[in-house]
Amino acid sequence: MKLTPIETGNLKLDGGAMFGVVPKVMWSKVYPADENNLANWAMRCLLIEDGDRKILIDNGIGDKQGENFLKHYYLNGEETLESSLEKAGVKPEDITDMVLTHMHFDHCGGSVKYTEDRSGFALTFPNATYWTSRQQYEWAINPNRREKASFLKENILPIEESGHLKLIEQEGEYIPGIEFKLYDGHTDGQVIPHIHVNGKILVYTADLMPSVAHLPMPWIMAYDTRPLQTLKDRERFYAEALENDYILFFEHDLYNEACTLVDTPKGIRADKVGKLSEFIS
Repeated sequence: MKLTPIETGNLKLDGGAMFGVVPKVMWSKVYPADENNLANWAMRCLLIEDGDRKILIDNGIGDKQGENFLKHYYLNGEETLESSLEKAGVKPEDITDMVLTHMHFDHCGGSVKYTEDRSGFALTFPNATYWTSRQQYEWAINPNRREKASFLKENILPIEESGHLKLIEQEGEYIPGIEFKLYDGHTDGQVIPHIHVNGKILVYTADLMPSVAHLPMPWIMAYDTRPLQTLKDRERFYAEALENDYILFFEHDLYNEACTLVDTPKGIRADKVGKLSEFIS
């Protein structure tokens, strides 16, 4: 099994929104923001190559949205989904499985592209099975008012219409070596892949823990629909992580790809921090 980080570019989000009730005087010491209180975040995906299967977890923001939408997010960085896959020697047609942790626009926007004449939509990965949870899909197509702006129909409905969508009902190993576990605090039915590689377990944390800075229990995004549920989710996750020596892989941390955990008198904190390659040989 070969694992490759796939950088799809960065976006800027309000630091207060990203750290919720945590005061800026605290979070700004561990994650920087500019003079407008905007912090820069990665949209880092993960490519898994295992035999004949090429599995991609999340796919960034895509390129379908117009300037009026994107101007709020200050996209930056040289990498794109396409350039990073090409660098990895993989074409979109090669992807066999497209795992969507959830259907917020910065995680699934690359799933669908315009047709060549821009008259409609087509799958970016035409040969892939697209995986997500039934809870998340039903949540996304019937969004609550708080999340509605994050669920864009053009990112979602063409997948089902294509016949390539596969909805999971419960936790389990749906792809050999990759277990899907479900968490509800950020958004209902968020899929957190647990990848068994070289005798270790690597967890793609998505928005359960967007960055190393979010590891302390109360450091929860204002975007989470049910922060008290997030606390319960994290308690469950951290107990499993310590028992099984999980390696965490971060989607949004601009500065750190991965870490291990240690239990301290102040709670769970990062132990070793670095590039994915430093953890998975």
